[in-house]
Amino acid sequence: MYERVILWATPAFFLLIAVEIVLGWRRRRAPYRVADAINSIALGQLSTYTGVFGRVLGFGLYVLVYQHARLLSIDDASPLAWLAGLVLYDFLYYWYHRLGHEVNVLWAAHVVHHQSEEFNLSTALRQTATSYFFSGFFYLPMAILGFPPALLLGVGLIDLLYQFWIHTEQVGSLGWFDRVFASPSNHRVHHAVNDVYLDRNYGGILILWDRLFGSFQPELPGEPPVYGTRDPLRSWNPVWANLHSYAALAADSWRARSWADKARVWLRHPGWRPADVAARFPKPEFRLGALGKFRPIIAPALAGYCVAQSVAVLALGTHFLAVAPRWSTWAVLAYLAWLVVSLALIGGLLEGRRSYVRAEAARLMLTAGALAALLRDSSQAVQGGALAALLLSAAWLWIATRGAGRSGETAAAA
Repeated sequence: MYERVILWATPAFFLLIAVEIVLGWRRRRAPYRVADAINSIALGQLSTYTGVFGRVLGFGLYVLVYQHARLLSIDDASPLAWLAGLVLYDFLYYWYHRLGHEVNVLWAAHVVHHQSEEFNLSTALRQTATSYFFSGFFYLPMAILGFPPALLLGVGLIDLLYQFWIHTEQVGSLGWFDRVFASPSNHRVHHAVNDVYLDRNYGGILILWDRLFGSFQPELPGEPPVYGTRDPLRSWNPVWANLHSYAALAADSWRARSWADKARVWLRHPGWRPADVAARFPKPEFRLGALGKFRPIIAPALAGYCVAQSVAVLALGTHFLAVAPRWSTWAVLAYLAWLVVSLALIGGLLEGRRSYVRAEAARLMLTAGALAALLRDSSQAVQGGALAALLLSAAWLWIATRGAGRSGETAAAA
């Protein structure tokens, strides 16, 4: 159900992104950078694809508790049950979201959503691929109370889809609405790393939870939000985006001398490090805007190639979601591996990494071999079209990267 709804919603997402781009141009405030938008969309794809397997964990646990430990049997045909379920879900989401900013291992999953140094509708698509290990536990109170699994999926999708539109700078203050509901103004605060804004405004639909539990902060006229994280990713690789915080926590845990500190690393607040580790492996102190935005310089032809490949992978990802329920597990895993590798290589190319060019050429050759096997019973037109697309891709890659080396970065943010 989840994947089907996301498939139906995707055209609307991209239509609204197009509207936002036009508005930004008309207001002389361009809200998008190509590499950042590609990275955000790639992370949304990765989250959705891995969710084919990962969602089974949390949802399976919910079904198990609902079947064997529920106190009531709530009728999912009742509109009142849906309203109560949505409010309760949003309340539980508030605490899941808040703890995602207060517990290191949960932040390692959630940080993906905050890594973009821009704030636009594509940022809403920037979702984690590892939250499935944690999120299911937070909604078990609904199972115990007796909310049916189908209702949980429904209200969860409503809560998620609502949050898409609040990721924009093109909508200003909305007056009373900002005091009751999550809104673009409230959510800009949430994504900011300014001292006054840090770790505020967790509500998904209702901002009332933040007002009740002391985490609300309005957007201030004289304090423009600065987006990103205090430990910047500085990469366009969506796989590394999902893993880099876990890797940092594992390194600190390994280096800690005390066994208690090895465990505390995962459970304390983000930024906490054992004293002995911080002394031996210091990190630079955070200063707002000190590093500038991450902007590797690549040739326009290579940027165009990355856009074209991203569109192709997105189209094939849609196909993956459609066939995954029918294909064998091994076939789905192989398809998923190809999608993940493709997204990672596009990210590396956007950074101008020369080693990724050779890997991308290998990917195109392997793709040609796989398509030759898969399309052997297809028409000559289909086989010819696939071959022509791969040959065009190979020629484009060669032209775009001929003589290129490892690119640098601009020194300052625009």
